[in-house]
Amino acid sequence: MGIFEIAEMLGKTLKEDERLVRLANAKEAYEKDATLGGKLIEFEVQQKALENEMVKSEREMELIDMIQKRIDTLYKEITENEVFVELNEAQAVVNELMNSVNNTIMFNITGELPSSCTHDCSTCGGCH
Repeated sequence: MGIFEIAEMLGKTLKEDERLVRLANAKEAYEKDATLGGKLIEFEVQQKALENEMVKSEREMELIDMIQKRIDTLYKEITENEVFVELNEAQAVVNELMNSVNNTIMFNITGELPSSCTHDCSTCGGCH
């Protein structure tokens, strides 16, 4: 079996893994959540409004404060939304899985366990 056939098999196996299924479900829920989508759009609009106010030569501090408070409220509502939280958690789990898969592949290529680069070559087994 060739490299690309093995990669294809790995990809299909990963796609069926419960962690990737969870991520796919979380993405679908995220995309379907109209309330969350509305808050994300408003968050972007408010940020743009704040940027526009900040570049004016005569700033209306009361308006800037009002916009900033709304941005803070939206940020809290978005980041505490259960759909948003689930998506972030599912993505983190998949990232960890993919790092483990990549580390396993690198170990089998180099015979060394990958480690974080310290930028001190005396601690390193070779550049990535």
